Amino acid sequence: MRVSAQTKFATRKRILQSARRLFADNGYDTTTTRDIALDAQIATGTLFNYFPTKEAIVASLAREAIDDALAADSPRADTLEEDLFALVAAGLRKLRPLRRHLPSLLETALSPLAATRPDDDATHFRLLQLDRVASLAAGHGFGPLPPTALQLYWTLYTGALLFWAGDESRGQQETLALLDDSVDMFVGWLRQQGDTPSGPAGA
Repeated sequence: MRVSAQTKFATRKRILQSARRLFADNGYDTTTTRDIALDAQIATGTLFNYFPTKEAIVASLAREAIDDALAADSPRADTLEEDLFALVAAGLRKLRPLRRHLPSLLETALSPLAATRPDDDATHFRLLQLDRVASLAAGHGFGPLPPTALQLYWTLYTGALLFWAGDESRGQQETLALLDDSVDMFVGWLRQQGDTPSGPAGA
């Protein structure tokens, strides 16, 4: 029997809801794909038709969070540094329920060394971030970002996420300080390339 697109969508949504709840209640490491399938009332084999690994489930949850964060258009700040800080901070707020589960994803699908596949959620997560960074840079008068710039940003970004996942400081203030330094480093590097604005807001 052919499964309709509506049924597939509903099953995928149920898997993600079950995973989100079980990860929160029992922890990522102790939750198995079998647990998720049982909670979603599907066969384990059916789950693998939607998500090949547990990391792929987290990637999908992270993609949803970043989709939500990027959907809200905030007014442009005076500097690229401020805009990038606001971009990442908004993403962290949306990713907070997944904070403890991110290391496994950052070591696999979201690693700067990971092979990209055009159809997976981790690739979509990465492209959403990089597209918005390039757009923000263009809005501040920077030229098209070369691949090395995007690679540098992604390395700094995933490093900040990994630090944040284990940050026990109050309100994760140490992460915000690291993020501030990382954004300054990234934009400073862009300005050193010679074809970019030399001061705030293209001054």
